[in-house]
Amino acid sequence: MADKTFTDQTFEDEVIKNEQPVLVDFWAPWCAPCRIVSPIIEELAKEYEGKLKVGKLNVDENPNSASRFGIMSIPSILIFKNGEPVKTMIGAQSRENFKKGIDEILAS
Repeated sequence: MADKTFTDQTFEDEVIKNEQPVLVDFWAPWCAPCRIVSPIIEELAKEYEGKLKVGKLNVDENPNSASRFGIMSIPSILIFKNGEPVKTMIGAQSRENFKKGIDEILAS
């Protein structure tokens, strides 16, 4: 489920060391495009349950993780595979676009 919350403290174990691909939604509560993207990410979390771990990281509360991956704009959606970010999608995008990015990574 996308209601999983990542923090600077849990990022290493939950994302980097995870054997399953992980989608991280870098966001902030004041960000209007983030609020637009959030329900789409929630839907995709349900659709890809068991294939992809999905969670959110509040960039205001967790600046170390955001800085580590060069997050300059939000929402930024990063997909990690084998501990490395392999796909970045920045800004509000269509469900189809996010789905295409996820499918691309799961197929590789």
